[in-house]
Amino acid sequence: MSSASSDSGSSHHVVAKSALFGLTVGAIGVVFGDIGTSPLYAFREALKLTADDGLVASEIFGVLSMALWSLFLVVTVKYVIFLMRADNQGEGGVLALAALARRALGWRSMTAIVLGAAGASLFYGDAMITPALSVLSAIEGLRTLPGMQNAISEGTIMAITIAILVGLFLIQSHGTARVSTLFGPVCILWFLVIGALGAWHIADEPNILGAINPAHAVAFLAHHGTLGLFVLGAVFLTVTGAEALTADMGHFGPLPIRIGWFVLVAPALCLNYFGQGAYALKSLELIQASGRAFGPNDNADWFFLMAPDAFRPWLVGLATLATIIASQAVITGAYSLTQQAVQLGLLPRLRVRNTSADYAGQIYLPSVNWLLLIGILVLVIQFRNSSDMAAAYGIAVTGTMVITTCLAYIVVRHRWNWPRHWAIALIAPFLTLDLIFFGANILRVIEGGWVPLVIAAAIGFVIYTWVRGKSIVRTFEQRQSVPLADLAAALARRGPERVEGTAIFLTGNPEAAPGALLHNLKHNKVLHAANLIATVKTADRPQIDDADRLVITRLDDNFTSIVLRYGFMESPDVPADLQTAAKAGLLALDPMKASYFIGRNTLKADAEVGMPIWQDRIFMFLQRNASDPTDFLRIPPGKVLELGEQVTV
Repeated sequence: MSSASSDSGSSHHVVAKSALFGLTVGAIGVVFGDIGTSPLYAFREALKLTADDGLVASEIFGVLSMALWSLFLVVTVKYVIFLMRADNQGEGGVLALAALARRALGWRSMTAIVLGAAGASLFYGDAMITPALSVLSAIEGLRTLPGMQNAISEGTIMAITIAILVGLFLIQSHGTARVSTLFGPVCILWFLVIGALGAWHIADEPNILGAINPAHAVAFLAHHGTLGLFVLGAVFLTVTGAEALTADMGHFGPLPIRIGWFVLVAPALCLNYFGQGAYALKSLELIQASGRAFGPNDNADWFFLMAPDAFRPWLVGLATLATIIASQAVITGAYSLTQQAVQLGLLPRLRVRNTSADYAGQIYLPSVNWLLLIGILVLVIQFRNSSDMAAAYGIAVTGTMVITTCLAYIVVRHRWNWPRHWAIALIAPFLTLDLIFFGANILRVIEGGWVPLVIAAAIGFVIYTWVRGKSIVRTFEQRQSVPLADLAAALARRGPERVEGTAIFLTGNPEAAPGALLHNLKHNKVLHAANLIATVKTADRPQIDDADRLVITRLDDNFTSIVLRYGFMESPDVPADLQTAAKAGLLALDPMKASYFIGRNTLKADAEVGMPIWQDRIFMFLQRNASDPTDFLRIPPGKVLELGEQVTV
């Protein structure tokens, strides 16, 4: 078996001790926001399902045991220990893993592409539900304040939630560089507070610590049948946000994330869940002592009720800040994932704005921002409370986890070159656990679990339509293409009239003559003094070293071929890179005298060709609304000429 280190190479960041503390604080603020706010609703929702037919002490132990072992097996073992080693030059997340798997499979890479697209589609469902559920849960804490249970209506809670969410999305265009410096300290305070609250209440029922014994979880599932699976689906809410550990790995490196998890986050979460279990157990004993059984109406907002009355308003405020931070992490994750999808050719080009001059990763995508906000507001208005929305949460996350595990098998088997039996032995337990959780959550489709599935299906269909449409256009262009070497030889023998300056023809295939070049020769009957055939390619890795950015091949006196390579986390800047090459003496290029030629075909729908006509129209809509290639490649608009023809899709 080969070591995983061959994959990571430069990815395992060598962090100076002076920077390690700052990176760890930053990781706590960004990476753990989602999983850190799960105590607001996870234990409550799991106990709610259990209490429908009454509640006994063994069931509290069983639910708590499942929560604790879910944190250990899913987050600690699978993500922190294993998956953080399967990185793509330091980058993690489902698309980064898909790119790594695609490179490992070579010509069989369609499996990795499909899995990556499916995982990305499910992530958007998560990105919509996380802000809606977490902020709504925090604001519902107002009802736990003394005398406020009946004073604050559901409509008031929804109005406050919507106002916070709208405000959060309105500030996205200004960037988060300034406020993000508060994320780490606020989240550290959050974890210290929830850990202290839990530890304080463990003293009420110290025997609750016995829930660490997995026999309680096994006994609960064995004795509760189908209900046990429903409860397991709710228990899964404790580990939502685990994907962020790998998705944000490129920003901080694995070591700060691991330190944050083991030193602060995991202990705080475990203490809080122990405290909620102890508080629920104490309440159960008091109810039984009064001569009645624990019923559904006795299930309470355990998280907020653990706090003393005088401290509870401050806890609600802190929880609101923590959920806003968790929402921000998911929003920026959606931006990054979309940028990756665009670079990998899964989505049309979208306008990307950098919101920080210092950090290239801080970006803003207006279209994604407003679509997310609309989806989130629809969810809040539709579900109205966090309990109903919680049923919709787990499916998107478990689906993404199943896909991540499948991609990890490809990497272990084909990238790390492990023997099949060892790869299966490693991955099978993780996949089995993921499938159990997915099966438990799929039972809740009728309760609201259909929402993320519909969102994922819609986005998956958009990805399929875009990829299929681009494939049809590419096939048409290949049929019409002429080998560049043949054209260069013909023009060398008998060239057209020459004009001064440099023409830069952008094409997707450096071996074929660009369509814009052929149209220019056909209609304008001229050839520039210098002609650069430029191809922009996206690599299956996050970044490309500057030394490997350009590959320049001189074909003859008329033509020079240039291949510009970018990582899937980078934004192309063709003029800047060409100018850098010119200054280095690699190209004879005067940027002021250069003109860019881009092929721009007109699409025509045809029921007899390619896709069904209704799908043609969707593809044409996506094409029309895609960001202009001059913006995407950062080419000055005044230097661009577009030439093309009609293509039937």
